[in-house]
Amino acid sequence: MVARAGKILSLVVTPQFSSLVKREWPPSLVSLCIGVVGRHLEDIIDDLAEIASTFPSDIKMALVAIARRRKLLNDDIIIALADNSWEILDISGSDVSDFGLCHVVKISKNLRAVDISRCSRLTSTGVSELLQYSHSLQILRWGGCPRSDITARRCSSLLKPNLNDVGGESWEELDTLEFTHGAQSLRWLVWPKIDKDSLESLSIECPRIIVNPKPSPLGFRGSEVPQEAIPQVVLDDPIVKDIDPKTWAVSGFISKTTLPSTSSPTELSIAEKFRLAFVERDTRLAPKRAKNARQHQRRAEREWVMMDTRAKSLALASKASKSLHPRNS
Repeated sequence: MVARAGKILSLVVTPQFSSLVKREWPPSLVSLCIGVVGRHLEDIIDDLAEIASTFPSDIKMALVAIARRRKLLNDDIIIALADNSWEILDISGSDVSDFGLCHVVKISKNLRAVDISRCSRLTSTGVSELLQYSHSLQILRWGGCPRSDITARRCSSLLKPNLNDVGGESWEELDTLEFTHGAQSLRWLVWPKIDKDSLESLSIECPRIIVNPKPSPLGFRGSEVPQEAIPQVVLDDPIVKDIDPKTWAVSGFISKTTLPSTSSPTELSIAEKFRLAFVERDTRLAPKRAKNARQHQRRAEREWVMMDTRAKSLALASKASKSLHPRNS
């Protein structure tokens, strides 16, 4: 420990290495504990609501981020960890459905930035609830995969405001109270594969919403682009920046296989398409198979202990019975 402290001090007094000092500090005890819980998250899912009931909101959010990276995030986990003080929600690429999202937005009413991209189980019902309850929503990220893009196109009309009074010369001069519904506070929309018609429609009917903004030192239309609205930025990265990445690189997690681009001029054969589909499905189900195997093993161990204890109890009961009722000599 003394040698480590000396090394840090030597870097501090050396100007050219001053930028590396931050990397030398060990992670906090809280980050280490979150990492341990995150590595064994699948073992406590059934009791997560009870375990996390006293956790601070930032720890709950970190567990959500870890679960998302481990491909474990679903309705059960997001409902168990939902907190009313959240301002950021990243469920991208998860198995969260309309049920889970609706539950969260009714609890977390101060959401400022939300990422629902690549959530193939979400439909217009969940997105409508999100826009209805999230009155502070400024940044929305959606689309990103074929099914999510379809949902985004179906929900794009929900972003367009309906007005109680259309007598003014410019709708930009209207107060938010004159909106009957629509994403009143939304200013930044990240939609990676937005189609031309949707982009043109949003530009005309929702001029307040900036689609796929790019960072600029001079700002964008007079406004500085928030980090959460930059497409290349992962929304929940700052939440887990101090947690060891090995936490979500545990046994049982397999990263998605990169499939060949569909834009290739060479058409894939039917057999190859079936093979790729099988590989993708097998990769997606691998964490669930690993989880089920661990559950079966724990269940077998518990049953063995119960059976062994029962056998001991019967033997002791038999001895006690003989001592209470000795045979007549």
